[in-house]
Amino acid sequence: MLEVKNIEKYYGNKNNVTKALDRISFDVADGEFIAIMGASGSGKTTLLNCISTIDAVSAGEILLDGENIDKLPAGELARFRRERLGFVFQDFNLLDTLNIEENIGLALALNHADPRLVKDKVEQIAEKLEISDILEKFPSQISGGQKQRAACARAMAAGQSLLLADEPTGALDSKASKNLLEIMTHINQDMHATILMVTHDAYSAGYAKRVLFLKDGRIFNELLRGGRSRSVFYHEILDILALLGGDISDVF
Repeated sequence: MLEVKNIEKYYGNKNNVTKALDRISFDVADGEFIAIMGASGSGKTTLLNCISTIDAVSAGEILLDGENIDKLPAGELARFRRERLGFVFQDFNLLDTLNIEENIGLALALNHADPRLVKDKVEQIAEKLEISDILEKFPSQISGGQKQRAACARAMAAGQSLLLADEPTGALDSKASKNLLEIMTHINQDMHATILMVTHDAYSAGYAKRVLFLKDGRIFNELLRGGRSRSVFYHEILDILALLGGDISDVF
């Protein structure tokens, strides 16, 4: 589904250049759940921003279903984001002036979908994510865990090809984090969503099927879960993080 080919990202000018990404390459198969880890400044958020087209690469290519997303004109790029990408952010990014039903169906509404179809789709996803009882409420009236479920529902509502999550558990307590990760696992396994998640948390990464570890803008290591339990995988992730060195508090 996704091909990242030798991408580089530079910031600054010729007198002061920072290389945030250094010839990163990897593929993401349809239906994968991948976590990206690394210390602060390793390039993990920059990588997600480039894949999401929030930022543009300085060199290399990012292909989604064979289409080079960096070559899309502005109008097609906006449509591409609405129709192909789903976003789940740490701060939820729900619109306070819309109720939860309207927030979830926003991408469909922007694509001029039939209002009846939007309502049906929202209700189906809300039922699967167990938030049917809050559809008429506004973001200020629900908990952080419910907001994150709503954000996941919004990301899935338009049937996007790829769900991108940036520290999705960062603002949640341990119980809400566990619930969200189980929801994302359900979305991945039962709804066949492809997920790419940036996280600093080894426990969260343990829910993924594959973990990419970044260091200084490069892929330092890669770990596949295979048939191992989440507990075993979690401890293997901790071992790799220890090898990364540096300020471990930035990674855990």
